[in-house]
Amino acid sequence: MLYEVVILERPTKKEIEDEGKVERLVFGPKPVIANDSQSAAIAAVLDGDNGSKITVDRSRMQVLVRPFA
Repeated sequence: MLYEVVILERPTKKEIEDEGKVERLVFGPKPVIANDSQSAAIAAVLDGDNGSKITVDRSRMQVLVRPFA
Protein backbone atom coordinates (compact mmCIF):
# COMPACT_ATOMS: atom_id res chain seq x y z
CA MET A 1 0.00 0.00 0.00
CA LEU A 2 1.15 3.55 -0.70
CA TYR A 3 1.58 6.07 2.16
CA GLU A 4 2.75 9.65 2.45
CA VAL A 5 4.87 10.52 5.51
CA VAL A 6 5.76 13.92 7.02
CA ILE A 7 7.42 14.95 10.28
CA LEU A 8 6.45 18.16 12.06
CA GLU A 9 8.14 19.87 14.98
CA ARG A 10 5.61 21.40 17.36
CA PRO A 11 6.58 24.69 19.06
CA THR A 12 6.75 24.99 22.83
CA LYS A 13 4.05 26.90 24.71
CA LYS A 14 6.53 29.72 25.27
CA GLU A 15 7.35 29.93 21.55
CA ILE A 16 3.65 30.05 20.70
CA GLU A 17 2.88 32.75 23.26
CA ASP A 18 6.00 34.91 22.81
CA GLU A 19 6.75 34.53 19.12
CA GLY A 20 3.54 33.20 17.59
CA LYS A 21 5.43 30.23 16.14
CA VAL A 22 3.59 27.41 14.41
CA GLU A 23 4.51 23.85 13.51
CA ARG A 24 7.59 23.44 11.32
CA LEU A 25 7.89 20.87 8.55
CA VAL A 26 11.20 19.03 9.06
CA PHE A 27 10.75 16.05 6.73
CA GLY A 28 8.67 15.16 3.73
CA PRO A 29 6.23 14.71 2.33
CA LYS A 30 7.72 11.44 1.16
CA PRO A 31 5.86 8.62 -0.61
CA VAL A 32 6.50 5.18 0.89
CA ILE A 33 5.30 1.71 -0.03
CA ALA A 34 4.72 -0.43 3.08
CA ASN A 35 2.38 -3.01 4.60
CA ASP A 36 1.01 -0.65 7.30
CA SER A 37 1.28 2.94 8.52
CA GLN A 38 3.78 2.15 11.27
CA SER A 39 6.11 0.42 8.80
CA ALA A 40 5.75 3.39 6.44
CA ALA A 41 6.77 5.85 9.18
CA ILE A 42 9.78 3.76 10.18
CA ALA A 43 10.89 3.23 6.59
CA ALA A 44 10.62 6.93 5.76
CA VAL A 45 12.71 7.95 8.77
CA LEU A 46 15.35 5.23 8.35
CA ASP A 47 15.70 5.78 4.60
CA GLY A 48 15.89 9.54 5.06
CA ASP A 49 15.54 12.00 2.21
CA ASN A 50 18.57 11.68 -0.08
CA GLY A 51 20.90 11.16 2.88
CA SER A 52 19.91 14.30 4.79
CA LYS A 53 19.71 14.14 8.56
CA ILE A 54 16.48 14.93 10.38
CA THR A 55 17.22 17.41 13.15
CA VAL A 56 14.28 17.79 15.50
CA ASP A 57 13.66 17.72 19.25
CA ARG A 58 12.11 14.26 19.59
CA SER A 59 9.86 15.34 22.45
CA ARG A 60 8.23 17.85 20.06
CA MET A 61 8.18 15.63 16.98
CA GLN A 62 4.92 14.55 15.33
CA VAL A 63 4.96 11.90 12.58
CA LEU A 64 1.96 11.97 10.27
CA VAL A 65 1.18 9.12 7.88
CA ARG A 66 -1.54 9.34 5.24
CA PRO A 67 -2.64 6.25 3.30
CA PHE A 68 -3.64 6.38 -0.35
CA ALA A 69 -6.56 4.05 -1.03
